[in-house]
Amino acid sequence: MLDDSLLDTPEALAEADHRALLRGAAEAGARVRTAARHATEAGVQNLKPDGRPRAILIAGPGAAATCVADLLGTLAGAACPVIRLAPTGVAPAAGALRWDLPGWAGSVDLLLIATPDGTEPGLSLLAEQAYRRGCSVVAVAPARTPLTEAADAAHGLFVPLATAPYEQDEQPPVAASAPGVLWALLTPLLALLDRIALLSAPPEAIEKVADRLDQVAQRCGPAIATYSNPAKTLAGELADSLPVIWTEGTSAGPAGRRFAAALAELAGRPAVVAELPEALVEHSALLAGPLAASADPDDFFRDRVEEAPALHARVVLLRDRPIGGLTAAPAARDLALSHDTPISELEPEDGDELVTLAELIATTDFAAVYLALASQA
Repeated sequence: MLDDSLLDTPEALAEADHRALLRGAAEAGARVRTAARHATEAGVQNLKPDGRPRAILIAGPGAAATCVADLLGTLAGAACPVIRLAPTGVAPAAGALRWDLPGWAGSVDLLLIATPDGTEPGLSLLAEQAYRRGCSVVAVAPARTPLTEAADAAHGLFVPLATAPYEQDEQPPVAASAPGVLWALLTPLLALLDRIALLSAPPEAIEKVADRLDQVAQRCGPAIATYSNPAKTLAGELADSLPVIWTEGTSAGPAGRRFAAALAELAGRPAVVAELPEALVEHSALLAGPLAASADPDDFFRDRVEEAPALHARVVLLRDRPIGGLTAAPAARDLALSHDTPISELEPEDGDELVTLAELIATTDFAAVYLALASQA
């Protein structure tokens, strides 16, 4: 059950936030600026690339590395294939995971290692394997970890992870889906791929991303009341619901998948996600089944105090372009409403692709955090 009163009590939110998730979301803009500075100090802007790589391979644990690979692949588009290396192992613990290069990887490929931990032996072994194959290696990880030495031994580029003092003291460790972790890993790699001309993320564009993240933090912060706070509003709407996340627009896809991962890891909530227009077919049966709001006619007579509410679907439509032109949004609304399924919509303000993507991610990150805090109270 969601504690609605907690959402409008900043002191209670702060007391419930044992993992500093709200602080991480609020500091996302600052984290981007710090990570960009670390990239510059590491020498990213001084690189003299000798052409584009044939392929970019990305390795790292958890939802953050998966989202980084998803975002970079979307932003790079057809310029270069971006491939995430999935780990193998018997447990999610750092010492149990192993990564392997594909058989074709060689001197014309680039390996990116992104981790908020840095103690994984499997990533150090991967850097060594890449060196033997002739792959270029770039790692983003906490400083003074085993991966630092492994990257140096592979003659690679190491960028220290932009961390906050409170994260270093966190017990248990900061979740991979925590808002600050994503931007700390992603920002140096954006600067790197801009330098090798695979996407456009010059310093001024990264500064605009940081500014937009600051704006979202002001609009979605804990001191802003629910009625004018889009993140709190979305969290309240998703209480006791199964989020059915539909995305429209190229960059909205990874934002939706990121939202689903954050809901699972931070709030312990399941969600399904698909891109329009295919989502209209993929989830049509879902909206018509037992999860539809109209599926339980006896719900009207449910004891609102003693009985837990039934789980019903709620569509969340994330769009990265304004309404108009060729769009499946009207059909999506019609399908949801025809099954008595409520729908929430988020659309960023004007800006380039990187900035609007940042706004969608930041707003849904805040929503996932609020849902997590209010649900555990």
